[in-house]
Parts: sequence; structure tokens; C-alpha cells
Amino acid sequence: PSSHSIPSSYFVKRGGMKIVTLHHVLLLTVMVKIAVALPGLKVQGNQIVDDTGKVVQLRGVDRSGTEYACVEGWGIFDGPNDGNSLEIIKSWGVNAIRVPLNEDCWLGINGVKSQYAGQAYQSAIMDYVFLINSYDMYAIVDLHWAAPGNTLATTQLPMANSDHSPAFWTSVANAFMENTTVIFDLYNEPFPESGTWDSDSAWQCWATGNCPSLGYQAAGMQQLVQAVRSTGAQHILMLGGLAWSNSFAQWLEYVPNDPAGNIAGSWHSYNFNYCNNQQCWEQYVSPVASKYPIITGEMGENDCAHGYIDQLMAYSDSYNISYLGWAWNTDNCGTFPALITDYNGDATGFGQGLKNHLLSRLSDN
Repeated sequence: PSSHSIPSSYFVKRGGMKIVTLHHVLLLTVMVKIAVALPGLKVQGNQIVDDTGKVVQLRGVDRSGTEYACVEGWGIFDGPNDGNSLEIIKSWGVNAIRVPLNEDCWLGINGVKSQYAGQAYQSAIMDYVFLINSYDMYAIVDLHWAAPGNTLATTQLPMANSDHSPAFWTSVANAFMENTTVIFDLYNEPFPESGTWDSDSAWQCWATGNCPSLGYQAAGMQQLVQAVRSTGAQHILMLGGLAWSNSFAQWLEYVPNDPAGNIAGSWHSYNFNYCNNQQCWEQYVSPVASKYPIITGEMGENDCAHGYIDQLMAYSDSYNISYLGWAWNTDNCGTFPALITDYNGDATGFGQGLKNHLLSRLSDN
């Protein structure tokens, strides 16, 4: 299908002829498989559907590391990123992986070491995404860490910035132009006005980038949508609300215009968030779910157990809300929280709950 044709970036020109670079011979083989096996995604009403019209619920994990290893100067990935590691992830019943990105590493700016930045970083991310696809799993790439001006992106800031974030998304959109199996999560966790749950000024900041209290020029969600759409890319765009993507309080009132009609609500849900019970979900999340698809890009709990996510996944399944557990890393199951104790896929108590539920849903889609 044309939506999965080989991007021109995988060729070099030599003497007027286009020649495939050796670096991408394997990747081209992978992409041929993708074209046959994994249809692209789009929004239809309040559902995600693939190119065949089948309704898709994404169920998976976050794979942290690509947002911090590069700026810390010791790598691109934290843990294995080969086919065997993806096969282990898939064995849990996963059909989607979210890959957090760093703005400075992708753009090769603000002093990130060259071996972990720019073309090196972009190639590593693109290869990883296509490898994910080759295992019949969808990929979400999200702008996780960003910073304005000459500031190195080493943590989360309240909003994306106009200095680099639109350029980041224009570049990412061009890189994945012909692969609509990839979803773009425009900004990880907005939290203007100190993480307020709901205020008109914070939502205006979120939508327009007019954020007087930030100390830098923010890029609002409308600007980020335009950055992607200006390239012609039609990918699904995830937009997280206020309060670290936990609040949908006025999301419907402020959601940007998208000429492609391919917007999904992005939600993060942990047991320590404000909106951490069914009553709150029905009040704030369900109205959005009735009009737009929702992808819970991060969910978890800080008690090394799975009582909270069990309730959340049951609720989500009733509305066909997608969900991904944070995160497939060997870290603390309470403070991080981690799904695994090692990269052989041995689960923490928290991870076991996710694994059990995903495997129980394997036959659904």
C-alpha cells in the first residue's frame, strides 16, 4: 500500500541515481513485511480503526530510556532494543509500545554528544520503530523532554516551547511520513500553572501557547498540530490535557482544530493522581471518550500491586480506551513504577497484573 512505501530518506543520490544505503538494507526488508502485515491507523468517530476498517484498541507498555540516556551522555537506549527483547514484550499480549523522545537529541542541539544526537539518534529511533512494527506492534513516539533556547532538555517542563518543539514535530513527521502505523503524542505531560486541574487561563495556555507565567514562549497544542500537518502527514495525534495529562476538564472546549480529523485524547492515570476513581472517570473521561478515541499513554501505581490498574483497565475496556503501562524498565516497582524485574520479562507485582489482563484480551483484537 502507498501509505507504507519506502521513504526517500532511505536512499542516497550518487551520479543522479538513487542507491539504497547498506545501513538500511535490513530495514527495507522489515518495511516490506510491515506493508503486508500491519495496516495504518486513523480516527473514525470516537474509535481508532486500521486501514481495513477494523476497530483497534492499543494495549501495551512504555519503553523508557530514549528520553534521558542521550542527554546524560552514555547512550540512546536503556536496556536491550533488539528483536529478542521485542519478542519478549509481545509475549505479554502487547500490541503497542510508546517510545519517549528528547527534543535536543532528535534535533542535535544544545551540546548533546554527536554519537547520541541528530542523525545518529534519528536513525536509531526510526530503526527501533520499524523493528517494533515488524513484530506486528504499533509505535507511539512522544515528545517527552524539551527545553527552550540553549537549555539542555534534562527534565519535564510545563509546556512545549516555540523555539524547538514545532521544528521537532516537523522533522519527526517527515521522518515517518509514509508510516501511519506510528502515532504522535505531541507533549508528554503538560502542567502549566503548577499543575492546576482546571482553570481557563491554563487551558488557554495549553491550546494557544499564551502562558505569561512560564518564563519562556510556549508552543500550544494548536501550533504543534499545525507543525505536523504542514508536512502533509496524516498520523493520529495524541493530545494530553492539564495536570500532567490527567485532566480532561475543559479538553473538549479547547481541543485544537485538525484538518485531518485525526486527534485522540491522551490520558495518564496513576493511583496517586487527582482523578483516580470511577466517579471521576465517568465525570471527566467518559464525555471525551464519547466523542474522541482516548489512549492512556501511561498508567500505573506506586504500591507494587495491580489493584488500581485492574479497575482502570476494566473501565477502559468498557469504552474501548487504549492503555499502556509505565514502564518496561528494570527499576523500582513503587517509585518508578517498573513492570519488570529483568529484561527476560519477569514481572513485578504491578507488571503481573498488566500481563494477566493483556493476555486475557489477546483474542479481542
